[in-house]
Amino acid sequence: MMAVDVQLPSLGESILEGTVSRWLVGQGEMVEVDQPIVEVTTDKVDAEIPSPVAGMIDQILVREGEVVAIGAVLARIDPDAKAAATPSREAAKVPQSTPPAPAAAKAVETAPGRNAIPATPVARRMAEDAEIDLREVRGTGSAGRVTKDDVVRHQSPVERSSAASSSAAPEPVHAAPMAAAPALAPAPAPPRPAAAAASAPASGKRSPFGYTLAPGDRVIPMSPMRKIIAEHMVYSKRTSPHVGTVAEVDLSAVVRLRSQHKKAFEKNTGISLTFLPFVVYATVRALRDFPALNASVVEDSIIEKQDIHIGVATETEKGLVVPVVRNADRLSLSGTALAIHDLATRARDKKLSADDLKGGTFTVSNPGRQGNLYGFAIINQPQVGILRMGEIAKRAVVRSFEGEDAIVIRTMMYLSLSYDHRAVDGAPANGFLYRIRELLEAGDFAF
Repeated sequence: MMAVDVQLPSLGESILEGTVSRWLVGQGEMVEVDQPIVEVTTDKVDAEIPSPVAGMIDQILVREGEVVAIGAVLARIDPDAKAAATPSREAAKVPQSTPPAPAAAKAVETAPGRNAIPATPVARRMAEDAEIDLREVRGTGSAGRVTKDDVVRHQSPVERSSAASSSAAPEPVHAAPMAAAPALAPAPAPPRPAAAAASAPASGKRSPFGYTLAPGDRVIPMSPMRKIIAEHMVYSKRTSPHVGTVAEVDLSAVVRLRSQHKKAFEKNTGISLTFLPFVVYATVRALRDFPALNASVVEDSIIEKQDIHIGVATETEKGLVVPVVRNADRLSLSGTALAIHDLATRARDKKLSADDLKGGTFTVSNPGRQGNLYGFAIINQPQVGILRMGEIAKRAVVRSFEGEDAIVIRTMMYLSLSYDHRAVDGAPANGFLYRIRELLEAGDFAF
């Protein structure tokens, strides 16, 4: 039987690539069917890729830290191989275990001075992107190996100005951590002479973006996750003509209902009852009345979805993810609250699966207690709308009682809707938002 390819599978909607973060097996090691063999990190989910067959890891084709596209071959497994002496797993993981691709090998040959410096793959990539000669960087890793933190410190003007005159251990620079990046890159430009670099003013270094670093500036390289999020946001703004509309909602009825059921709900479910489930529940009911917002644009057609799967934007330490509450129109208010809590908890604990992120038809975003008056979110492609909750606060408003106007205190919130004008006109968009407002102000919710 021929060797079986282990490919990077689709890990969720709009995920186009992933970073190989850790190999769980070594080259030459025997594996079983469905045994996790490699960990992959994306902008939305961390996943373990299982072995499709039992056999021996014949080749590991992608190194730890490399970014590869969906469908790329990560390794090859020989299902006919017999168990033999298993090599060191660590030896199988180091960059030398897998022969570099021809282009990468050429890069190594054409820049022997720089690549001869011991450095981690991430540090090497960062140095090449910033046009830094690794020979100028003080390595603090094992045996003087240059790490990513060393490169970040070297980019600090303060560190560079003191490096030549001080041999003390460098002070840590608090910069955002950078996730793993490809181990090899095309050959960099010839390195600058070390003496010239040392004598140059710290503030005179030009970045690749044409900005002159000033004393105190921090250089925070984008992680692969941040880059993918940025690309997705730019793609959405470029693809969908965004239009926004805002509604002011009186949440007084929801506040009363929540107060009545809060203690019993927490006792029965073990979770707190927040305002988010009420908004999601009202949104789902409004989508049934305005299906134009539960749709996608595919080529020259608009597809209105039968199923309602609500994405709930959730902030994690890695960034924003949007897990999906499936068949949200079949859930009660309690079921909606439990589903949102479960997804948010697993998102923060890094336990979301790829399926948890697929298939959303509309998204609700809640910036939390430290939100602002209101704001417009970017549409989560390929959807045509996203609802953003604003600040919930008590305000003085005018109400009529028995023909007389009075100023009263009410709990108010702004809801903002961003919609794709290719698929949705102003009338249905405004009608949809108004319907959500009606449902929330009526406070007609069944637990």
